[in-house]
Amino acid sequence: MKKDLPVNIVEDIAIAVVLERESPEVKVWNVYLINLKNEKIETVLISSKGYGIKDGKQVKTSILRHSLGEVGSMQYALVEAIDEQVFGLTNEYLLSYYINGQIYDKKFIFLPESIVESNLIRIPVVNKAGVMIK
Repeated sequence: MKKDLPVNIVEDIAIAVVLERESPEVKVWNVYLINLKNEKIETVLISSKGYGIKDGKQVKTSILRHSLGEVGSMQYALVEAIDEQVFGLTNEYLLSYYINGQIYDKKFIFLPESIVESNLIRIPVVNKAGVMIK
């Protein structure tokens, strides 16, 4: 049962929404998985979805599933492109991966309006501006 499963704590792994480039007409944003560990992670799977209220109506985005395979130590991997129109929603990323045959999982949640200019930092490893959750 659930009590028999090991409690594997996810540490030194981050999800970041990164500003790739901008022009006066458009900003291009991508979501990255960042492995800040001193070891690789394997069989990396991420599902993403958005939900919330927009223009007074309940909104849900499609659930997207991503298989990233292996992400090396101090490396990052592109998860997906993200449109600014969903920044007003809750954006949720469910991560699962293996280290030495042990499974780890964690949910990362970007709250509505958390991806704003005032929250931008320099994202480690990617070395670009963005918003990160560890």
